[in-house]
Amino acid sequence: MPQRLVITGRSQEPRGRFAEELRRLRTERGLSLRDLAKEVGWDASQFSKMESGRTLGGPEVVQALDQFYGTPGLLVTLWELAVADPTQFKEQYRRYMILESEAVNLWHYAVSRPPGLLQTDGYAREALAAGGLMGPELDQQVEARVGRRELLKGGDAPTFRSILSEAVLRTPLREARGWQEQLEYLVEASERPNVTVQVLPFGAGSHGLASTDLMFLRLLDSRTVAYAENDAHGELIEEPSRVERFQRTYDAVRDMALPPAESRKFILRMVEEA
Repeated sequence: MPQRLVITGRSQEPRGRFAEELRRLRTERGLSLRDLAKEVGWDASQFSKMESGRTLGGPEVVQALDQFYGTPGLLVTLWELAVADPTQFKEQYRRYMILESEAVNLWHYAVSRPPGLLQTDGYAREALAAGGLMGPELDQQVEARVGRRELLKGGDAPTFRSILSEAVLRTPLREARGWQEQLEYLVEASERPNVTVQVLPFGAGSHGLASTDLMFLRLLDSRTVAYAENDAHGELIEEPSRVERFQRTYDAVRDMALPPAESRKFILRMVEEA
């Protein structure tokens, strides 16, 4: 196979290309990071981290930069590609992340923590730090995880159903305000037309997913794959017979869960108690 022709000599990796474009636009205008901060309104350290690739920043700052540089949509487009780039995730998750980005329907069961697609920045940081990450690696993985939330936004976003064990809502963060923000985000997400959140109360009794987080992805070719995970192991399941068995178990759990409206009220009560 012939090698890919590189015309510009710039990075072909989305995160690197985004950082390079930010540096190019600023230096072409002869601006220091401090000058840029004065013009756009964010702290100079934020732009330094973005230009070094340590952080991607949020959509608001990227939109502000597009407006300032007169590059309508360019930086937002590069940012979206960087956020969605599966290579920013650990290698064992990359194939799953590619499939997730292509899914038209997703449905999920959570044992003890909210799904990554519905985690706030604060929740993701504490959860990943508890797993041993720190420093720049922690920053990058937090950003990669919360960037997944973009998948559920926009007119062509997939439908998503998440069933939360009551244990999810009874296992708070150490920081009270961060936990309240996470609960509020679950309520907010549940009000979107493409998102359904249900709660499985403790009183529902025993079931077949008591120790397994589970995600199903329905793809454009009508195939459904599953991803099962516990604290020690994650597995992408593509064999139709195994997917079907998991799906029957999931359907039984869904039938035991509270309806969406009652689930929303349940979470709102938890917000009041937080």
